[in-house]
Amino acid sequence: MNASDARLPGLVIAAHRRHFEVALDEGERLECLQKGRARTLACGDRVEVVRIAGGGAIDAVAPRTSLVYRSDGFREKLIAANVTQIAGVVAAGIALDEELIHRWMIAAEAEGCRFVLVANKRDLPDFAVLRERLASIAALGYPVIELSARSDVGPLVPWLAGQHTILVGQSGMGKSTIINALAPAAAARTERISEALRAGRHTTTATTLYPLPALGDDTWIVDSPGMKAFGLAHVAPDALEQAFVELRPFLGHCRFRDCRHDQEPRCAVQDAVAHGQVMPFRLSLLYALQRESARPRA
Repeated sequence: MNASDARLPGLVIAAHRRHFEVALDEGERLECLQKGRARTLACGDRVEVVRIAGGGAIDAVAPRTSLVYRSDGFREKLIAANVTQIAGVVAAGIALDEELIHRWMIAAEAEGCRFVLVANKRDLPDFAVLRERLASIAALGYPVIELSARSDVGPLVPWLAGQHTILVGQSGMGKSTIINALAPAAAARTERISEALRAGRHTTTATTLYPLPALGDDTWIVDSPGMKAFGLAHVAPDALEQAFVELRPFLGHCRFRDCRHDQEPRCAVQDAVAHGQVMPFRLSLLYALQRESARPRA
């Protein structure tokens, strides 16, 4: 076998359409194309690369432990593979979409990932209002990490150590500020990647992975573009029930085995709502997500 034919293992650290940057295990970073179209790749994918003129070609992809993506009835958008944690970012002084936060939480549960919520801009006068609005999320057992990213991301650091994290959030919440604080060379590197992958747009349109060796040898974080929606049409209706942490103690205790937790008599979930153990909003969201999941896919 020629040296140019050897498969080189590595990690996808930037993705834009079919253009990728791969960090080879031997230390080199290589701009790569994907052979064929059998599988869509994402940051965090473990791959094997062969050298070609001008860079490399991704020849094989390792099995994934998780895949975070959003979907509706028409298309899917991969965000990151082999993630262990989703960190949602919200901020004071910016309109808050609470349903979007809950969708991130459910996406994390569906993929077996930990979810943490980062409440940014703690220095603003109206942060107390944000804290109050996030109290119901903390009540479900999810960590809410308060910080001012422009001055100190220290409160977040212990939650990142040893994890493969994806940052998600709407534009303007401070994700890029957090990334730049954790990985000081991030801005310059993202600009170079955007040009190399021919993105031709603002750098935040390309998903990018940043190793965080100071927090552990296998620690990394992915910065994703700002998003206004997070469809979960790919999650099966039965799996959605299990993704609502507060419903788990009641599932399987309804009168009917195929209970939809709607109008059926002696429904344990509806009883839990009546006794204040489950928020009505959360049950309504379950119904909505199950309808999305049941729709025919284009």
